[in-house]
Amino acid sequence: MFDISLLPILEDNYSYILHADNGQIAVVDPGEAEPVIEYLDAHNLKLDFILNTHHHGDHIAGNSKLVDYYNAKLIGPAAEQHRIAGMVIALKEGESFAFGGEELHVIDTPGHTAGHICFHAPSSKALFAGDTLFSMGTGRLFEGSAKQMWHSLEKINALPDDTRLYCGHEYTLSNAEFCLMIEPENKALKKRYEEVKSLREQNKPTLPSTLGLEKQTNALLRAGSAERYAEIRTLKDNF
Repeated sequence: MFDISLLPILEDNYSYILHADNGQIAVVDPGEAEPVIEYLDAHNLKLDFILNTHHHGDHIAGNSKLVDYYNAKLIGPAAEQHRIAGMVIALKEGESFAFGGEELHVIDTPGHTAGHICFHAPSSKALFAGDTLFSMGTGRLFEGSAKQMWHSLEKINALPDDTRLYCGHEYTLSNAEFCLMIEPENKALKKRYEEVKSLREQNKPTLPSTLGLEKQTNALLRAGSAERYAEIRTLKDNF
């Protein structure tokens, strides 16, 4: 088990600081370095590992400074090794990474980017989904097809309901508004919308979610087929 601290960065991104029982520290998707350094310095911590889910700048721009500052090891998707400078451990589906005595399993989730991965920590019941799955949304299809993304989402859908979802952005309120347009009679969704609206009015994060909650309220995750997912994704792109 490890502790997870949510770290707001940039305009609406989240990085996550992982603090293992044995003292190891990792950061997920540092889109900028300064908030990570400030957090670690304030808690007298040293960074051991950087985990990247995909190559977009708002997830990796802090990599080089953190590597230099802490001599941290950079870990990321094997399929995007040529697009992420300094990666020393490249992972793909079926492989895992030992952190603090726990295995982080890699899931290939192409769609948002061609080589996107998610990190699943079964013992800590956590999924670091980057921009594949958002709270009540999914990432845009920049490099993959709807069919690829739906296959990626099916892998996530198969994970336990009590898995906590840690994703890359605070998009939950607008995502909830869109999902209500698709499923206006969904009682669980209506209840969740009010909860999310209250949190954002207080400037509080809406994460983590859980996969069980997503399976009840995320219209894109609930699409049921690649064809229906493609229809809903197109509507979302124009929402």
